[in-house]
Amino acid sequence: MSRCPLIALLRQGSPMSSTTIASRSASYSPKDVLARRVDGALFDHSTLLSGDRPSEPVFRSDADALSLIRHDTAHVLAQAVSELFPGTALATGPATEQGFFYDFAAERAFTDDDLVRIEARMHEIVDRDEPIIREEWKRKSALAWCQENGQPYKAEIIRSLPADAVLSFYRQGNFVDLCRGPHLGSTGQIGHEFRLLGTAGAYWKGDRNNPMLQRIHGTACRDANELAAWEQRQEEAARRDHRRLGREMDLFHFQPEAPGAVFWHPNGWTLFQTLLAYLRARQQAENYVEINTPDIMDLSLWQASGHWEKFGENMFTTETEGRTYALKPMNCPGGVQVFRHGLKSYRDLPLRMAEFGKVHRFEPSGALHGLMRVRAFTQDDAHIFCTPEQMEAETQRICHLVLSIYKDFGFNNVRIKFSDRPEKRVGSDEIWDRSEDALRRGVEASGLSYTRNPGEGAFYGPKLEFVLRDAIGRDWQCGTVQVDLNLPQRLDAHYVGADGDKHPPVMLHRALFGSLERFIGILLEHHAGHLPFWLAPVQVVVATITAAADEYADDLIKALRQRGVRVVPDLRNEKIAYKIREHSLAKVPVLLIVGKKEAQAGTVSIREYGNPDAPTIAMETAINLLADASRSRLLQVFGT
Repeated sequence: MSRCPLIALLRQGSPMSSTTIASRSASYSPKDVLARRVDGALFDHSTLLSGDRPSEPVFRSDADALSLIRHDTAHVLAQAVSELFPGTALATGPATEQGFFYDFAAERAFTDDDLVRIEARMHEIVDRDEPIIREEWKRKSALAWCQENGQPYKAEIIRSLPADAVLSFYRQGNFVDLCRGPHLGSTGQIGHEFRLLGTAGAYWKGDRNNPMLQRIHGTACRDANELAAWEQRQEEAARRDHRRLGREMDLFHFQPEAPGAVFWHPNGWTLFQTLLAYLRARQQAENYVEINTPDIMDLSLWQASGHWEKFGENMFTTETEGRTYALKPMNCPGGVQVFRHGLKSYRDLPLRMAEFGKVHRFEPSGALHGLMRVRAFTQDDAHIFCTPEQMEAETQRICHLVLSIYKDFGFNNVRIKFSDRPEKRVGSDEIWDRSEDALRRGVEASGLSYTRNPGEGAFYGPKLEFVLRDAIGRDWQCGTVQVDLNLPQRLDAHYVGADGDKHPPVMLHRALFGSLERFIGILLEHHAGHLPFWLAPVQVVVATITAAADEYADDLIKALRQRGVRVVPDLRNEKIAYKIREHSLAKVPVLLIVGKKEAQAGTVSIREYGNPDAPTIAMETAINLLADASRSRLLQVFGT
């Protein structure tokens, strides 16, 4: 078969008109036809399909072509590693939303110099333009190949498949890999718009009881313009890196004595507490009550809840007085205990209980990443206990609250994913059917659109995931709503219904920020450190030009603090230009400059971050504007 059989595709008969296909193909070379689409699914040209099923070509410019290119780039990566480092065992190498990766078991750790060599060899393989050919092997032959070529991970994958499964291998030159496909027609179709980005450790199948593998990750694009845009985004992401901003703004630090735990500095802790105060006020308006539960509880509770079985390897434990205790990885079992304390009636429901609980989870040291991936963090949890009849309305209520809160922080582009039952779960299929149906009705009744995320629900119930898109186009999964009909039954929680009988409540798990630490990291990167005025830990700096203005500056500071503005003085004997540069680096929203002239006139000179103008206004006017802006959650004060 031709590598890009456009004519063959036309002959098959496509749901697209021949005129449409011809007009599209006229501006493309044959190499731009990467695959074919049949009944909405992608197939490569090497796959033989039964029957006369209509198909349409997949062009390089099509959105779904990107995943094909990235998947094939991962295979070229594996081929390059196999050629340069014979004997390396291959694991898996999928395409991802951000690029691709491949996991290897190598004799030694890959170095930066190795990555340079590997990427150069990948370009050579692309230039070879080797045909990518699909082959179907018998199970016995496939396992024999794994044995002969030292590929234990591929063998494990094969043994995990049903006995009658079709085993497809793809050959490109002398390289062969187990894969279900689809793939491009040749390595040349990948193009040279790819980059290797680094290495990381990764447990086989994500289980820390399995061997640690080496993951090489990278990205690939469809053309040079797309790659250039990606490189620009990377540069912008580096400029916005929350770890860098954390240093510049003096917010937090990490150190080896407490891996994955944050040392909050005064400015950072002020930001943290401002978030808590904001959310407390929003939750109080929605009739939530706030609770607090122990950080450490007996292992028996975690066994009863099911967390020990599912997450035991990620929990920290300790022994004392012959008992085993665990630091809580989640807040929900503690919330159930509060609900169980005292008899509850259906008239008490819905009961909305919020908790800002510190949780601890073991994360491999190689996976830790600033505020984004830590071992100790604070969840803004809430657990809504309600009747089955109330579940739909409560889901709607939560959805509208979540979106309203995100808007306050400058996130207007929010997607919702519906995640249904995972393979490993607790509870009967009947309970899962009821849970999924109720959650689906709730989000649909809210008038909000969503996409399906199959198999990604929590182990105890389905969930909605709220995904924020930041200022440079990155997606962050933050808030969740999860339906749980299992945990109340497992922990013997119930209420007395109108019929006088006991019934287990529906438990809705709800998080808005998800993790306060991670949300702060996202906020910093979204706003490039220039936080909204109402949220900034230091809202105003009063800087003097001369010591003659110190007393006037003190009066100004006292007046601002009385109005609730977070202000600090800068009365140092330094040039005003030096002070301006220093506070601009720290992303202070407003700098009020006072000298002898301002003190005599009762005015202030204003330097707002990002605004080149520096107007002079009356001190009282400035105080009123700043106080109002803080209360009204404005992004800017004078530049709006």
